[in-house]
Amino acid sequence: MEALMNKPPHVAVVGATGAVGIEMLKTLEKRNFPLGQLTLLASTRSAGKKLKFRKGEHAVQELTRSSFAGIDIALFSAGASISREFAPLAAKAGCVVVDNSSAFRMDESVPLVVPEINPGDLKNHRGIVSNPNCTTAITLMALYPLHQAFQVKRIFASSYQAVSGSGAKAIEELRQQVQQIALDKPVTKEVYPHQIAFNVLPQVDVFLPNGYTKEEMKMENEGRKIMHHPTFRASVTCVRVPVYRAHSIAVSAEFEKPVTVEAARAVLLNAPGLDVVDNPEKKEYPLPLYAAERYNCQVGRLRKDCALENGLCFWVSGDQLLKGAALNAVQIAEELLK
Repeated sequence: MEALMNKPPHVAVVGATGAVGIEMLKTLEKRNFPLGQLTLLASTRSAGKKLKFRKGEHAVQELTRSSFAGIDIALFSAGASISREFAPLAAKAGCVVVDNSSAFRMDESVPLVVPEINPGDLKNHRGIVSNPNCTTAITLMALYPLHQAFQVKRIFASSYQAVSGSGAKAIEELRQQVQQIALDKPVTKEVYPHQIAFNVLPQVDVFLPNGYTKEEMKMENEGRKIMHHPTFRASVTCVRVPVYRAHSIAVSAEFEKPVTVEAARAVLLNAPGLDVVDNPEKKEYPLPLYAAERYNCQVGRLRKDCALENGLCFWVSGDQLLKGAALNAVQIAEELLK
């Protein structure tokens, strides 16, 4: 990594034409990331496509086993199978991979990082760093500062997840279904097993033998790793809602120490990457509509939990394409340059 300190790095974006890849490019540009050279990589069918970056256009190249020679940092967002195949090759070529897929998150030798929470874990990377699941990342932006102050024992949570979490086709499916219903036409569906327009689906990802989905278990498993809290427990129901962009999570958290709304608010007001939007009298609370395309997550509806000892309820919204994916990856790359 010493080489990275001396010259602006050569950065590659793998999966550059996907929803998160495009956000990665926008984020690199917006945050004025000090890159020396940019390479865009994607599948054969996207090769040759041109994407705008800063004042120029860059042609997308086909991802191959030899794509990583001379590249310093590679931001991956092309799915777990691509990451499993190509991330080790990139690391071998001397590149540091920031991987947005689930491929390496629970691998003990791979740091799982939210820069506002555990940047120190980056010191131990061996060429691959993982980005957490989007719902986990957004929840922890509010939960972790509270954990530092009051020591969280367990949470009960329900997520309200936007369709963009399933990719560009899902956004199109929701748009299409809304139009079909407005015109009294039969509803077509491809991405989801049921109509998503004017409906909610209590299934995100595949079911496991314990009755939870993979997505639901990520909160506990990844939360333990990111917060360095091996006894943290989370009972979660993940729900897909007809929202285009930005996830929301309703959380009831139980802490070791007594917690008041005032003390919690004071903690959250100081938390990095988080805005407190909590003025019920004026009907002000986090809304996915307004959290979309913003870097900061929003927290509100703070209140004492009536059913838990030392409990607090809150509602958090955040753009899962940004803090849940592209922004977090770019922040990790920024940390790697420090």
